[in-house]
Amino acid sequence: MTETTIGHAAREADVVGGVCIRIEEDASPIVRLIGRTITDSIRASREASLVEGVEGTIAVRSHDTPQAATISISNGVIAVSSGVFVEPDVTLVVDLNGRFAPVGGPVVEGQRHLTATAFELLSPPLPDWRVAAEEFWAATRLIPGMPDVLVAVSDGPDGLSELVVGEGETQYVIAGSPDGLAGIFSGADDLIAALSTGLIGVRGTLSQLSVMVGASWKVRYDV
Repeated sequence: MTETTIGHAAREADVVGGVCIRIEEDASPIVRLIGRTITDSIRASREASLVEGVEGTIAVRSHDTPQAATISISNGVIAVSSGVFVEPDVTLVVDLNGRFAPVGGPVVEGQRHLTATAFELLSPPLPDWRVAAEEFWAATRLIPGMPDVLVAVSDGPDGLSELVVGEGETQYVIAGSPDGLAGIFSGADDLIAALSTGLIGVRGTLSQLSVMVGASWKVRYDV
């Protein structure tokens, strides 16, 4: 097995950075989201030591939906499955649209190392927004209905900066902070949630927005 590129989760059983990451067949959205996030974390650390000597099961529950998944870590293998059907060592309640931000503390105390490892796996560093935009375009540009050109406009500390990928007559503009753009293009953030909170702004047609939402889900959930 080989490593995948930014924004793409391990399928069924991939080895990334010396760690075997497994997700179940026909995985649910939360499993795919967790799988991709863990893959990005392992790739960023470039070390298997992130889970070296770590054993246990972590239940991950959404704070505002019924979604739940189980992360099992054993002998350098990380397995992610839907639901919680065993007694976990730690239960984490998180905001799925907030980059797995914890809502309250872990349900089980006394498992600090396991809890810290879980949050580290669920908190990969964001790539540079330009790199993320180019990776996003490479992964989604062939989706039917995608605009010919994607324009990313960053409003950062040094002022406005623009990146244009693709060529042709139709275009779609996504604007926001460097962090906001990196979150959308890497799959860390949900496009609709980011729009509703004002994290980013867009310019294009409604039909283009529909296609872009599908493209963002492809990256976020690796579908």
